Amino acid sequence: MKDVHVAPLDPDRERAILDATLELLSESGYDRMSVDQIARRAKASKATIYRRWPGKPELVADVICGRLDMGSPPDPDTGSLAGDVSAFFRELCAVLERKHTLIIGLLSTLVSHQELARTLRAHMPSKDLSGVEAMLARAVERGELAGPVAAGRLMAVIEALVWHRMIFVGPPFDAAFVEESVTGVLLPLLRAWPVQSQN
Repeated sequence: MKDVHVAPLDPDRERAILDATLELLSESGYDRMSVDQIARRAKASKATIYRRWPGKPELVADVICGRLDMGSPPDPDTGSLAGDVSAFFRELCAVLERKHTLIIGLLSTLVSHQELARTLRAHMPSKDLSGVEAMLARAVERGELAGPVAAGRLMAVIEALVWHRMIFVGPPFDAAFVEESVTGVLLPLLRAWPVQSQN
């Protein structure tokens, strides 16, 4: 993640401020949340907050990047491509379902607050795709895939499936959704992609 901070801060004080920001985001939303409220909730001064974060967009971007990043679930190793992809997809769905309410609230906020959206895009950490890469490499070694597949392509499709479910259909991310996504979309694509460009 790019550094959104402008000054060092005691770790306990930083944690209290970020916790307070996340709580108020959940309770009140971005519009109604103020730096004054965050300072009161965190038992910190506004000056302390502004020494570390230039403003509310940077503070909220820090919270989203640090506390709400979906990241990549741990690399599963079930012994088969189908098992690995299913386990990976199921864990990602579980993370999203736990954070559904807050994520939906933030999505509408990002649409209506372009400054926050720009700040978030500028500071969003790059995804760690090493687990996905290892999962796909094992499948090649086992002969389940004819050749290498770009991990980023797989993650783009996985994210499209889960975000479409979250925004347009809604939870639950149940076993039927996982099965349909893995067997009907992901595995067929993975088996077709090696003969195509990986870019």
